[in-house]
Amino acid sequence: MQIRISGSKPPASKAELTYGCIWMNRRTRKVRSGSVNFSLTKKLLLADQNPRLLSLAELYGFREKYRHWQEMGFEMAKTAAKTAPVPEGLTALMERHADALSSQLQAHHLKVFPPTSEKGIRTFAPSEASKLLGVGESYLRQTASEMPELNVSMSPGGRRTFSIEDIHAIRKHMDQVGRGNRRYLPHRRDGEQLQVISVMNFKGGSGKTTTAAHLAQYLAMRGYRILAIDLDPQASLSALFGSQPETDVGPNETLYGAIRYDEEQVPVEQVVRGTYIPDLHLIPGNLELMEFEHDTPRALMKRKEGDTLFYGRISQVIEDIADNYDVVVIDCPPQLGYLTLSALTAATSILVTVHPQMLDVMSMNQFLAMTSNLLREIENAGAQFKFNWMRYLITRFEPSDGPQNQMVGYLRSIFGENVLNFPMLKTTAVSDAGLTNQTLFEVERSQFTRSTYDRALEAMNAVNDEIESLIKKAWGRPT
Repeated sequence: MQIRISGSKPPASKAELTYGCIWMNRRTRKVRSGSVNFSLTKKLLLADQNPRLLSLAELYGFREKYRHWQEMGFEMAKTAAKTAPVPEGLTALMERHADALSSQLQAHHLKVFPPTSEKGIRTFAPSEASKLLGVGESYLRQTASEMPELNVSMSPGGRRTFSIEDIHAIRKHMDQVGRGNRRYLPHRRDGEQLQVISVMNFKGGSGKTTTAAHLAQYLAMRGYRILAIDLDPQASLSALFGSQPETDVGPNETLYGAIRYDEEQVPVEQVVRGTYIPDLHLIPGNLELMEFEHDTPRALMKRKEGDTLFYGRISQVIEDIADNYDVVVIDCPPQLGYLTLSALTAATSILVTVHPQMLDVMSMNQFLAMTSNLLREIENAGAQFKFNWMRYLITRFEPSDGPQNQMVGYLRSIFGENVLNFPMLKTTAVSDAGLTNQTLFEVERSQFTRSTYDRALEAMNAVNDEIESLIKKAWGRPT
């Protein structure tokens, strides 16, 4: 038997094909975990209506795709025997696809994060820890030596590293024994207003959830008490923080449970959960949040005197737990519904993410026009806004892209200081970390080339540091 070769190469022998099969079979046994093996795959490839011979190029191409798929953590779906096609309606088709995708995503999650694993933040070098604490490295080493209960780990190279729990303990210790009036715990003081930052955009893909997740983690690592609220029914923020919407978030465990209109409403404290970062708490989301959009029109028709209208319900529940936090970060849904309007009413600050492309900017124009009209209506109905600042954050920015630079200049000429000075760069470090539901603060630096990771982290820290300065300014503190 001979095999046709793509291109101008001579035919390959049966022995060569057998060698390719054996190599693939060995490789499969190394990486397989209940997935289809190569012998079955070969049958599927060859069992055509019109049988044909495989080229070595096809064989090797499939081998590489298969290996890449396994390294990504996904399982190869077993192909069922061919059956006669059965007419299927749109609802049934979407339902079947949703079930199939959900099962594969859960299998991927279990492979990347087995039940025995715990999601967490990577350890920090002394230079990074000292920056988070706002002290010099020498003072950090001196303080750490004064704390015998501190279990500081060592890197493979013999260098000391600090966990996020270590940094939290050191910050509390320095705040208690520090000299003078300096405070290392930057909690709110008397007279300082709780900062509620709503991160929003009408168009998906602008980096809204990524921005909210990194902002919440950064501020928590800097010592602030943070509450992150996932208002997006897609629940990407919850997934980034380790709460899978399909399996880890039950009925009445989202913010909907605290703002619903019926007798099943629960205190907001019951839907707040801790995370793997000290002083960072989460109210997760899932599809249940859509119920608020459906319930509100009925509630408006049946409302009684004294009822809190939809735009004030998030403000009301945040006020109940305001003393526990310094900053609330809300990841808004990418739509102008009742949830978004309620989040805008609750916000003291607005952060709008924008990708510097013409279609995205045109979409943002529609978003701003519709939002301002709706806010005017609810303001006339009695809504009160506690507004400190609004900023536009340029996301997925490529400095070498000429049209993007022109668009950024265009936005700065229109909005002036309302555009943040630092953009968030487009980088493979952020997208690759997202494949495993992690942030830049969670992935190990060794997973990337050093320059790629350092460039991404520098850009992310610059953005978050500028937002922290705006928070301090709102409190009247020096920046």
